[in-house]
Amino acid sequence: MTGLFGGAFDPPHNGHVALAETALERFGLERLLVLVVVDPGHRGVVLDLPTRFGLAELAFGDLARTEVVEEEHGYTVDSVHGGRFGEAIFLVGADEFAGFLSWKDPNGVLDEVRLGVATRPGFPPETLEPVLRGLERPDRVAFFDIPELPISGTEIRARAARREPLDELVPPAVAAEIDRLGLYR
Repeated sequence: MTGLFGGAFDPPHNGHVALAETALERFGLERLLVLVVVDPGHRGVVLDLPTRFGLAELAFGDLARTEVVEEEHGYTVDSVHGGRFGEAIFLVGADEFAGFLSWKDPNGVLDEVRLGVATRPGFPPETLEPVLRGLERPDRVAFFDIPELPISGTEIRARAARREPLDELVPPAVAAEIDRLGLYR
């Protein structure tokens, strides 16, 4: 089975890496595709695609069976349409799943792929029950635990702007590149 982990990765952080590492083992993935979305349909980005892509390669490059690729589609349902990735599971954090019903055609997503939802601080299972109840195929959703890492891209960008250390928030190579290029300042 193929794992799909899509996002803006603006920037990729240790929570993203923990999710990817855990999912590789939890679901016995043959491969994991980290999909760096060119133009996310649901949010703006600060950095351009080549920079975000480079940071994603630094963050995920050492993970076994993992490849970083560009994703032209801004919405998940368009990305997975037509069984493009075969038998696949699309990975999200619980924070993203909390808003899943507002995604473009969430039931269409589940028609094409399973959904793997990683636990995240601040999103206990009972807060996610209404989302499951709103889906036609809740059986296509699997929850899995990852280490608690309360990290957000917003916090990282703010710290980088203040030139504060990013240790413990992003992989060392990502921190070094953000500093070297003066990103988010």
